[in-house]
Amino acid sequence: MWDWNFTVSFLPKLLKSLQITLSATFVAFLLSCLLGLLIAVLKRSKIKPIVWLVSGGVEFIRSTPLLAQVFFVFYVLPKFGLALSPFLAGVLTLGVHYSTYLSEVYRAGIDSIPKGQWEAASVLNFSRSHVWLKIIIPQAIPPMIPVFGNYLIALLKDTPLLSAITLIELLGRAKIIGADSFRYLEPITMAGVIFLVMSYLLSLLVQQLNTQFNQNL
Repeated sequence: MWDWNFTVSFLPKLLKSLQITLSATFVAFLLSCLLGLLIAVLKRSKIKPIVWLVSGGVEFIRSTPLLAQVFFVFYVLPKFGLALSPFLAGVLTLGVHYSTYLSEVYRAGIDSIPKGQWEAASVLNFSRSHVWLKIIIPQAIPPMIPVFGNYLIALLKDTPLLSAITLIELLGRAKIIGADSFRYLEPITMAGVIFLVMSYLLSLLVQQLNTQFNQNL
């Protein structure tokens, strides 16, 4: 039977751990957006070795489990002198992992820009950085927003993997509460409900951003 008194007693602990979950989500997503754009630009380089190197790295990251990558960054890198905190290791791994997927979103957005835009910029003798920052990226990003939102929600739902490297996020806290009380029904259910609510709120935020960008076009 559901025990509401027990639920009320542990809810503040879950909400405190939610702050860690959200912090890891947004920091990792920001990192993935920046790295994803960098990857997309590098894959368009005229220097073939750079393209091959970046493409190979992207395929390697996509083809290996995210959990294995989390373990590698947290447990293996210290052997080479790079010891990271659980939060930093988790954020770095999530950010790099999702950047490989966002790079394809960027690629599709960039490829959607008419070739005439590039040709006009070349005729006007704009610098490469000016073309990217002032012409291409501002036009390419708005159509990407719904897809970015999907990846943001997916990243949120992958944060429980970080409990494997001792970062006590939302679901990790729920499991600890369940183990301490021998009651898993309430904490695990409430953690699931919180994830559901947060996913819904993020989807609303993405819809609002998408609407605003479309109105400004």
